[in-house]
Amino acid sequence: MDQATAPFLSEQDVGVLRDLRHALHRAPEVSGDEAETAGMIAHFLAATDPDRLVTGLGGHGVAAIYDSGLAGPALMVRAELDALPIAQVSDRPYRSMHPGKAHLCGHDGHMATLAGVALGLGRQRPARGRAILLFQPAEEDGSGAAAVLADPAFDSIAPDIAIALHNMPGIARGRAALVEGPSNCASRSMQIGLSGTTAHASSPDQGLSPMAALCELMPGLTGLGSGGTLDEDFSLVTVTHAAMGEREAGIAPGSAELWATLRTLTDARMGELVSRAEVLVRAVAARTGLGVEIRYDAVFAHCVNDPRAAAILRQALDDEGVPHDDSLLPMRASEDFGRFGTRARSAMFLLGAGETHPGLHTPDYDFPDELIVLGARVFTRAIRNVLG
Repeated sequence: MDQATAPFLSEQDVGVLRDLRHALHRAPEVSGDEAETAGMIAHFLAATDPDRLVTGLGGHGVAAIYDSGLAGPALMVRAELDALPIAQVSDRPYRSMHPGKAHLCGHDGHMATLAGVALGLGRQRPARGRAILLFQPAEEDGSGAAAVLADPAFDSIAPDIAIALHNMPGIARGRAALVEGPSNCASRSMQIGLSGTTAHASSPDQGLSPMAALCELMPGLTGLGSGGTLDEDFSLVTVTHAAMGEREAGIAPGSAELWATLRTLTDARMGELVSRAEVLVRAVAARTGLGVEIRYDAVFAHCVNDPRAAAILRQALDDEGVPHDDSLLPMRASEDFGRFGTRARSAMFLLGAGETHPGLHTPDYDFPDELIVLGARVFTRAIRNVLG
C-alpha cells in the first residue's frame, strides 16, 4: 500500500492532519506548559465523538476512549504534547512563532498521527474492548508519564496494552525498528551543590574553596561509567554543567555546582550507579570539609518492550508492508514511555524519518508530514488486530 494513503482516511483527512501538525508546530509549548496544545487536541478529538474525553490528566494530558461496549482488552496508543526550549532555524511558513521554543523532536507529528487514528475510530468503533488515545504531557523532562500514572483518573482508563512510536532520523524513511526487551536507557540528572566559604582573592587561605573537590569529582564521576556495549552492565556518566564562585575578580569561590547525567540500560543498574556516585561525592566533600547537597532531576526509567506488545506491533508492521529490523536499538537516549510498562504490556517502535534527515533536537529538524499517515496505519492495524 502507498505510504501516503490509508483506507480509513480520505485525501481531505490527510490535508486536515497535515494542517493540524503545522498549527501545532507554530505554537510549541514546553513541558508542563502545554495548555493551548492540549486544548487544540481536545477540540479535534471531541469532533470524532469519543465515548469519553478526559482532560487535565497528569497536568495537561488528554485521553480519548473509544468503547465497543463489549468485554475485551483495553489498548492504549500514546503521543506526547510538549516541545523543546530550543530556538528553531527555519524559513518554513509554519515555523515556530514562540521564540526559543520549537517542536524539534517530532511530537507535533506524533500528535497528528494519533489524530488520524482518532478519525478512524470515530467512524468505526472497535469490535470488542476499548481503544484509548493518550496525549501525554511533559515527556521531555521525564515527569509526564509518572504524573499521568499517579492521577486517579488514569485508574478508570487502565490499559492492558500500551504502544507508541517515535520518529527517528538515521533510519530510512518509511522503515521501522523494533526490538523485544530493553529499548531505551534509564537516565537521571545528578545535581550537586558544594558549599564552603568565600574569601578575598588576595587571601584565599582564609576561605574554603570547592575548586579541588570540583576538579576531583569531574573525572571521578565520569570514571564510574564510560559507556561501551549496550548490555546489562552498561553505564555512562556525562558531566553536563559545572560552575564555581562569582563572576568577580576579587572573590575566592565559596560554592560550586556540578551536574552529571547518569545513564544505564536497566533500572537495577541505575540504582547501583547512583549509590556509587553518591558515595564518591560525599567522600570528596567530607575530605575537603565542604557541605554537600545532592538532588535529581529529569529522572527516566528504563524502557523495556514486552514480548507480547512487541509482537502486536510487529504483526501490524508486517500487515501494512512496513519493512523493519532492530536498527539503532536499544538506544542510549531515554524515553519516559517505559513507565507505562509498570501498568500494562508496553512496546514502542521507531519510524524512520530518513537516513540524512536532521537529527532530533537540532535547530533545523522538522517532522516529515508523510509519516503521519504511515504511523496512523500501523497503529490502526494494531488496534484492529487486537480489538477487531
